[in-house]
Amino acid sequence: MNAVDPAPVPPPAAGSFAPLRQASFAVIWAATVLGNTGSFMRDVASSWLVTDLAAGPAAVSLIQAAGTLPIFLLAIPAGVLSDILDRRRFLIAIQLLLAAVSLTLLLLSHAGLMSVSALVGLTFLGGIGAALMAPTWQAIVPELVPARDLKAAVALNSLGINIARSIGPAAGGLLLASFGAAATYGVDVASYAIVIAALLWWRRPANADDALPERFLGAFRAGLRYAQASRELHVVLLRAAVFFAFSSVIWALLPLVARNLLGGSAGFYGILLGAVGAGAILGALVLPRLRTRLGADGLMLAAAVVTALATASLAVAPPRWLALLVLLLLGAAWITALTTLNGTAQAILPNWVRGRALAVYLTVFNGAMAAGSLGWGAVAELAGVPAALLIGAASLLVAALFMHRIRLPAGEADLVPSNHWPEPLTEQPIGHDRGPVLILIEYRVAPENRSAFLEALTRLSQERRRDGAYAWGITEDAAGPDRLVEWFMVESWAEHLRQHRRVSRADADLQGAALRFHLGPEAPVVHHFLNAQGHPA
Repeated sequence: MNAVDPAPVPPPAAGSFAPLRQASFAVIWAATVLGNTGSFMRDVASSWLVTDLAAGPAAVSLIQAAGTLPIFLLAIPAGVLSDILDRRRFLIAIQLLLAAVSLTLLLLSHAGLMSVSALVGLTFLGGIGAALMAPTWQAIVPELVPARDLKAAVALNSLGINIARSIGPAAGGLLLASFGAAATYGVDVASYAIVIAALLWWRRPANADDALPERFLGAFRAGLRYAQASRELHVVLLRAAVFFAFSSVIWALLPLVARNLLGGSAGFYGILLGAVGAGAILGALVLPRLRTRLGADGLMLAAAVVTALATASLAVAPPRWLALLVLLLLGAAWITALTTLNGTAQAILPNWVRGRALAVYLTVFNGAMAAGSLGWGAVAELAGVPAALLIGAASLLVAALFMHRIRLPAGEADLVPSNHWPEPLTEQPIGHDRGPVLILIEYRVAPENRSAFLEALTRLSQERRRDGAYAWGITEDAAGPDRLVEWFMVESWAEHLRQHRRVSRADADLQGAALRFHLGPEAPVVHHFLNAQGHPA
């Protein structure tokens, strides 16, 4: 299993372990913890091994970039695949790919044939597996637990990641120091066998698939349209890109900090990473209280300040015991930022596009981490590791103060589907692939209300675009200025039917705000026009 952060949330409080009563969730959760532990052990071996093969900062940072760049490139297609393929079989195939990668690492290390290029290439393949897997792991959770336990299940997944993060690096470092890289990779291969066995045991419900499935390209375009039209998502993506680009300096250079600045061994490097995981668990435990006092924006500012101070502290080569305390604080700050940004993204996304929109978030996250790793590696080559850490810490502080002025969305809108749109009336059945579709809605609006109506309709236009429209506009009747027509275009009849199901209660409120300006007892007249070319009557 390859470690991925599945939209972290605070760990469950007492009495919130109900999902573990579901056998399917309990088995897959336990297998996931073991699988992620193996993946963290593998990552420690690879990060340390590259310092033996090439001690320069560029090579070390290249390993970090190779693991995250595929997620930047493939997260959105992976989100689409998680919606259109059988998720259980898809996950099994990915686990087999990742097991093959770790087995190859094992064989090359055992034979003494490992090189920087081979390590980077195999790390990149592992990153491809992680990219394909991340959205799917999130998507199967509602299939494993009843709706009432969903939030607790997501919280347990977050806790499981941090348990693996606290155990895996330390265990991997000790195993690496005692038995070598081949043995460490071997444990990772065994962990994939456990995950595959759990997935083979799981019997996915037959009715888990959508009754109106989307095709790859259509689903891909729908996800991008939503991301392009969602102003709230734009704010989250901007805040994430800035934070992770500057904070990536510590992750890109940590192997060199452990080896060159702190004079540590592979075992000590693993203990450092274990301290990050332990700090993340402790941070998640106190996070609910901090969130109540500081709010999302205060948490992001605090996380940036602590991360910057921790980064600057490591630049001066502190004693090892102090470095462990610093990384405990770094882990707490890191989980605070991840949880705040992911939690905000989750709160503003409706269920129908959650996987694809979170894939966009993962793209930004990993793109910022990959670009930051490469950039900070280049800075370290020119100015040295301590100088790069200090520059990164100062840059993060300045950026955090500036970004604090751009507030994160509250995420309090009711995104439950309203199902208030009536089904379109048609003379005969229409093929799902027929399109494009032009929808016209005729309003009668008093002249004195025209400006307020147009303002309300402009706000509504964002909802139309988020839910599937690729073009939108307003026209007026030259013979009667009180007659206004809203129009929008959808790429197919199936997409328009999906659009009916996507309208949330918050969206219905926007529509109601526009409808209150409509004159007369009857509702606005709605017309659906289809492309007639190639479709004779």
